[in-house]
Amino acid sequence: SVTGEASISVPPDLAQIDSGVTTEAKTAREASEANNKAMGGVLQALKNAGIAEKDIQTSRLSLSPQSTPGRNPNAPFQITGYRASNRVTVTIRDIAKVADTIDVLVGSGANEISGISFMVSKASKLLDDARSEAIADARRKAEIYAKAANISLGAPISISEETAPGPVPYRKMAADLAASAPVAQGQETLRVSVSVSYELKQKAQ
Repeated sequence: SVTGEASISVPPDLAQIDSGVTTEAKTAREASEANNKAMGGVLQALKNAGIAEKDIQTSRLSLSPQSTPGRNPNAPFQITGYRASNRVTVTIRDIAKVADTIDVLVGSGANEISGISFMVSKASKLLDDARSEAIADARRKAEIYAKAANISLGAPISISEETAPGPVPYRKMAADLAASAPVAQGQETLRVSVSVSYELKQKAQ
């Protein structure tokens, strides 16, 4: 039994940006209304920039009280205001527009950008070539062992893929982004690992 490995590096063709708006106010209603207004401006700006509605998805919506400790250890916490947050995940199908989309988000009022994920949309197709290479790698290793042990290598009797390959996002954290933020997408490396068991035969005398 041996393990064969292979990888393929390709430029990503999809990106996702996690962004949103957080607002604070004295009352829950004020915080919510201010947040709705600000987020509405962000969503409209994204649509005006050519982002399709299907590529804008709400990922988190929250409203929570903000409090401070009482004046003495036994006093209850005092609510000082409320914080409303609305976050969206924006899918960008043209990698060249990632920086422009960040500019749109920041310029339209988004005050939180927590990460950018680069992905390969057709990873399964690309991984098929890597799977063939992984099997060839396993065969090469098995032949080395068989030769060293003075035995013959037979047919494979079991093959299993040890990993769960796919378009796993590579997340880059982003904080305090300004307009025209530089973004480098680099390359995504897709890996496959297979375990193969071969039949072993004694060499004919």
